[in-house]
Amino acid sequence: MKYICDCCGKECEDWPALAFSSPLYYDILPKKDKKEIAELSSDFCSIHHADQTDRFVRGVLFQKVNNHCEDLHYGLWVSFSEKSYQDYKDNFDNKEHEGSYFGWLCNDIPDYDFEESIPTSVYTRKGGDRPEIVPHKDFDHPFVRDYYNGVSKEEAENRIKAMLEKTTNKKLWWKFW
Repeated sequence: MKYICDCCGKECEDWPALAFSSPLYYDILPKKDKKEIAELSSDFCSIHHADQTDRFVRGVLFQKVNNHCEDLHYGLWVSFSEKSYQDYKDNFDNKEHEGSYFGWLCNDIPDYDFEESIPTSVYTRKGGDRPEIVPHKDFDHPFVRDYYNGVSKEEAENRIKAMLEKTTNKKLWWKFW
């Protein structure tokens, strides 16, 4: 989709949003478990293990791109506590709901090593848009540093290309937001 950018006045083309269709913990389940212990929709996922239930919510993360008018958009999943998950779910259809939640990032983003999950704040947005995910600034990880410092336009385009090439092998998909 081409348009004249309000920021630079040049003709631009939208980048696709880079989105994961499910959290990593769902992706690694055997097929049988996906059918028997998991529930997945476009915005919610729960996995009912014998000793615990894992709960996930889908949100968006806007990656700053330096010297460019457009951000790189990610569709990612975060895990929530039972209380936060229920509150978010209870207010899901309330277009005026404003709230914030603690969550853990639950997708492995290409080009980053995730030995442990990244803590995040998740902010609901009026109008029914998916909540915005913001990594905690004090967590030392290259993805967090890139979030706050930005990435180059070339790096953003390389990420788009790499994720689009992997869509045939992983549960990743893209669309325009």
